[in-house]
Amino acid sequence: MPEPLVTHIYTADPSAHVFEGKIYVYPSHDRETDIKFNDNGDQYDMADYHVLSLSEPGGKVTDHGIALKAEDIPWVSKQLWAPDAATKNGKYYLYFPARDKEGIFRIGVAVSDKPEGPFTPDPEPIKGSYSIDPASFVDDDGQGYLYFGGIWGGQLQCWEDESKFDDSKSGAQEPSGAGVSALLPRAAKLSDDMHSFSSEVKQLQILDESGKLLAADDHERRFFEAAWMHKYKGKYYFSYSTGDTHFIAYAIGDSPLGPFTYAGKILDPVLGWTNHHSIVEYQNKWWLFYHDCELSKGVDHLRSVKMRELLYDDAGKLSLAEKQ
Repeated sequence: MPEPLVTHIYTADPSAHVFEGKIYVYPSHDRETDIKFNDNGDQYDMADYHVLSLSEPGGKVTDHGIALKAEDIPWVSKQLWAPDAATKNGKYYLYFPARDKEGIFRIGVAVSDKPEGPFTPDPEPIKGSYSIDPASFVDDDGQGYLYFGGIWGGQLQCWEDESKFDDSKSGAQEPSGAGVSALLPRAAKLSDDMHSFSSEVKQLQILDESGKLLAADDHERRFFEAAWMHKYKGKYYFSYSTGDTHFIAYAIGDSPLGPFTYAGKILDPVLGWTNHHSIVEYQNKWWLFYHDCELSKGVDHLRSVKMRELLYDDAGKLSLAEKQ
């Protein structure tokens, strides 16, 4: 069983990238709390971000310390949840969700000259952003994208009318019933300076093998949270958590904005309620970063980041390497 990358703090929701010849991991930072588990996710009461780096899988991991904290972000009230990072134009950008002063999740951006930060946040969230779990992707042509969304505590179900937040749908709610399609993840193009959206927010279609949208009641395959995008041999791999069924699943498309066809599961449920990941190529191998609660002996809001090798078959399907 893989060991946690670090044990001196609890880390979760890892977003891994190769910057300047090393793997940099941008996790959320779990901390002790007396808040009881609930479907709004209030027990995940994170207040800052650390950045980790490593030069060799299985080797020494450096904690670069606090890169950004809630008290330095003017619009944030609480809950710095799962972040991601990108680089473009010689700068590094940290994308993060948090509740604004009205308790609505928005997505912010902060910038640094170094991959480890510290990061300086914009004074306001990205206009038009909502929900949680931003994942950034810069394509080969230099165009940046931001993927996001999470249901239940992530509030995506509150934005079915994208012009208005419906607080009555907060909590463990989502569409259901025969013939009803699942809620879809969101994406938008990023401006050249990476600080704003340069397109309308788009709903990403995830289709079954017959070309139909995944059903709302298909909890083993439908999107819940934890969007991630990577590219392999010209194909776009959109991966995500199925949430209450606890799988990491993926779908493949020919465009960064889809549509995507469901292709399978990458990771089975781990110890703990959440499942959140990233995928990165390093030293001619592919790696899955994820978290579980083994270090905290099952305490759901105290998670630890781990990594495992991923393999592709001849058809481009993903699986975990057996030997870890």
